[in-house]
Amino acid sequence: MTTANDTTPFSRRNFIGVAAAAGAGLAVATYGGASYARTSSATRRGAGYDGPDVTLQFWNGFTGGDGPFMKDLVDTFNGEHPNITVEMTTLQWGDFYAKVPNAVAAGAGPEIAVLHIDQLATNAARRVVVPLDDLASELQLTENDFHPVVWSAGIYQDQRYGIPLDVHPLGLYVNTGLLGAAGVDELPADRAALENAVAALQESGVEQPFWVTATWPAHLMFISLINQFGGSIYDAEGATATFNSEAGVESLNWLTSFIESGASPGDVANDAQAQAFRQQRNSITWDGIWMMNEWAKVDGLEWGAAAVPVIGDKPAVWASSHQFVVTSQAAEDDNKLAASSAFIAWISERSIEWAKSGQIPARNSVRESAEFEALEVQSILAAQLPDVVFPPTVAGIGDVTTPTFELAVNEVILGKASAQEALDAAAGKADDLLADNREKYGG
Repeated sequence: MTTANDTTPFSRRNFIGVAAAAGAGLAVATYGGASYARTSSATRRGAGYDGPDVTLQFWNGFTGGDGPFMKDLVDTFNGEHPNITVEMTTLQWGDFYAKVPNAVAAGAGPEIAVLHIDQLATNAARRVVVPLDDLASELQLTENDFHPVVWSAGIYQDQRYGIPLDVHPLGLYVNTGLLGAAGVDELPADRAALENAVAALQESGVEQPFWVTATWPAHLMFISLINQFGGSIYDAEGATATFNSEAGVESLNWLTSFIESGASPGDVANDAQAQAFRQQRNSITWDGIWMMNEWAKVDGLEWGAAAVPVIGDKPAVWASSHQFVVTSQAAEDDNKLAASSAFIAWISERSIEWAKSGQIPARNSVRESAEFEALEVQSILAAQLPDVVFPPTVAGIGDVTTPTFELAVNEVILGKASAQEALDAAAGKADDLLADNREKYGG
């Protein structure tokens, strides 16, 4: 995930770009039925590669502060593997998801890529990427090597398409200097504590301590909250929208209560709450783990991180995951397949360096290391792994978010509609889109 404000992959501008690009790509034909299993035994040697010199194209959307961390890893890999040259191309995520399918179809795309989990099933259904069950088997990777929730997220229709790299959840960030001055010594962990902290900050002179945005990341807060209140965005099969439930209404009413009480401005634009946090006008914010490096750059800002507070009946938090995939283009060349396996294995084993970009490693051995424990914010937010909420692994699911419940959240926070009214309208539209996706992709 990118950290810079104007290049955050889920900024309003780029998030819409991702959805629009994915939708526009539906006209592209699916590709052949190639899979990683085509590899010859001569070059299938697990994490190693002893074949002839090959060059691999590796595409991703790491255009912000995370990009240099991945570039350093690629450069180190190349230095240790004289028979493999990995060339890394970074694109804005919206451009990435639009270009990869067409580039792979033309044979001018990457052999290896990184996808977010809400795009993995779509690209699997269109055969842009190939099954990796054999690769996982060769590398002796099993669920025991990863947290179960992120391991299972790489499976679509009983086949593995993704090798997990990381998990990136929301977290709670607090201006500890202002909170301490208000007489609050602990970061809030539940509803009462958060509401009391907001009240204490207001009493101490912080006029608007908890900014609720009308766009990013409000819909991610909504995903967290609805699950905390016992609801969900979709049913378990990803076939029907369920976000217009009582839990959904309660979630939005809780968010808007801070605007109604004056604790938040009424029309907070995309990422404006993050800028206000830097300027010490916003004292409490929920944002992605990747923002930790942004806060660290601000001179004089005293801040701390904690798990997202439990506002409802149980802990739950939005998260996404970057997963390595191998494209159908790579499946045309046995040596490139084998070299791709070596690259993915090498990065996975050394993902502690990637964690420093503001990520939680998916691999247990890395996450349980003393070096990871020393990464304060990452290790704090890693405690949320049992509670992360991923979307169902359904083709086209990433296209449904923006025009449905994300729009409903925006309308309610701006006071344009009641929670029930906006969510009901959005759920009807979501059901139509989900039905369209089943027709497009099957299943």
